[in-house]
Amino acid sequence: MNSAKTITLAYTGASGMPYGVRLLELLLAGGHRVYLLYSQAAQLVAHQEMQLVLPSRPREAEEMFSRRFNAAEGQLRVFGREDWFAPVASGSNPADAMVVCPCTMGTLAAIAAGLSQKLIERSADVMLKENRKLILVPRETPFSSIHLENMLKLARSGVIILPPNAGFYHHPQTVQDMVDFVVARILDHLGITHKLMPRWGEQD
Repeated sequence: MNSAKTITLAYTGASGMPYGVRLLELLLAGGHRVYLLYSQAAQLVAHQEMQLVLPSRPREAEEMFSRRFNAAEGQLRVFGREDWFAPVASGSNPADAMVVCPCTMGTLAAIAAGLSQKLIERSADVMLKENRKLILVPRETPFSSIHLENMLKLARSGVIILPPNAGFYHHPQTVQDMVDFVVARILDHLGITHKLMPRWGEQD
């Protein structure tokens, strides 16, 4: 269940950057290869929510996150927003799965409409056409009927819609506990084992 995978991870401009950064940390710690993409709006949100500066140059981002999370050489690759030569842009070299976390309603709508104007959208389109796992973590409230219709369209195409809704049955004590609850559910759907929290029916 936990053999090394290649995961495309995308950050967009919705609130919820701590989920995405924590997910990156655990994927790298688990020995998985990560292709990281992020939008310009995600750079603003990362600074606002975490005082985290996401470099505009992919190589600088690779070096920063590799140092921060002790990644092996080549384990993390970061691609620019219009790097059409990135492996994620082609169905001939798809990742095992893709997660957009956090996912804006704009990105979700673009994916639902089949638009591929940016690399994030194109990567998601590749996952759909190649029948690979695609997980969207939409952070918005409330949802409009348009949002819901777009999510239903994607769900019918096999996309996993995983809103970052907190659970409380594990008695979270900190914000990090609540972040880990959501990240644990993402890892579950990726088929990646973790020890972030006890499962329902298990003892601490």
